[in-house]
This record gives sequence, C-alpha cells and structure tokens, in this order.
Amino acid sequence: MNTKFAALLLVSAGLASNAAVAESLVDGDPEAGKARAITCAACHGPEGNSANPLWPNIAGQHAKYTVAQLGAFKEGKRVNNLMTAQAMLLSDADMANLAVYYEGLTPAVQTVADPSLVARGEALYRGGSADNGVAACIACHGPRGKGNPASQYPSISGQHAAYTEKTLRDYASGERQSVAGNNVMNELAARLGDEDIRALAAYVQGLH
Repeated sequence: MNTKFAALLLVSAGLASNAAVAESLVDGDPEAGKARAITCAACHGPEGNSANPLWPNIAGQHAKYTVAQLGAFKEGKRVNNLMTAQAMLLSDADMANLAVYYEGLTPAVQTVADPSLVARGEALYRGGSADNGVAACIACHGPRGKGNPASQYPSISGQHAAYTEKTLRDYASGERQSVAGNNVMNELAARLGDEDIRALAAYVQGLH
C-alpha cells in the first residue's frame, strides 16, 4: 500500500468522531429550500429518499457536499443531462437553501442488498485490501458511513447499492472526477475488481 493510501487510514478515528456537527457548515434557509425542492422530489423523493435505486438518497447529506455537487453540475465539472439542466436554474442561494433543507431530513434505513456479499464488503470497507493497495473506506466515510462534512466526504450510509456500484464504476473509468480537490476516489475505485465493487455497494446499503 503506498503512502497516500496508508495516510488515509491514520485519520479514520478523528474524521469519524467529527462526522456529525451541531450546525450546518452552509448558511442557508431550510424553509426556502423546502419550497424549492418540489422539482427535486420527482427523482429524490418527497423526503429525500429515492424510490429508484439508480437515483441517490440525499436526505441527511452534508450541505457542504451537496452545494459542491450542484455547483459541479452547473459548471460542467460533473455531467448528467437531467441534473445539469436542473442545476443551471439554481442560484448560489438556491443551492445553499436546498443543501441545508436536505441535510436536515432523515435518511431511510435500508438492509444490505445481497447478504452473500456482506462479509467481503465489510472486510473491504473496514480494512481495505493490502494486496490491491486499497485503503479502507472507513478512513474517510467513518464506521457508520456518515462521512465528514468539513472535508466534503459524503455520507454514504444506507445509499442504494445500485447507485453506489455505478458511482464506483464511474470513478474507476474516469467518467466521474472528485470535486473535492483530489483524485483519491478514482485511484481507489480503479484498483477494485467487479466483485469488490458489488460487495462494497451491498454492504453500504445496509450501513447505518
């Protein structure tokens, strides 16, 4: 395992303990966000929990991360025909309001997608893979998948397995790039095999 990935493992405890913050890191109006979220509900659900497993749950997602992702869609750094079109209509205030609103919603609790893959997924999530030079996911996303808001490491707890699997494959192929100022996810995902990706996605869906 190279030094970059090894270093990530050293910060897991500190990041995990700071994953929940009392106040949002984004200055926004949740009531204004709720009013603006009517369009978003068509895909992400009325409470931020999507019924389509290929569309992410965004309830409880860190506001700072959500603002960054919406900005990336608007600026063309992240491309999705539907999301890009929606983001183009949003002002900076709209993004902040939406982000704070969704951050305050309760994420749905889901079960693992495939019990036969849980042991492998948990081992990778918690311990990584020394053979492939893959750092443990827990280093950035924490023991319960809650991420770290200040560092823009997203909450992935209970995320749909289908969406997580697609996300990892997009990082691996380079179709998606991190907007947090590094390419760690691209490097890590590229080192994962197909079965590893499926196992991680299955485990994450039941993580809470």
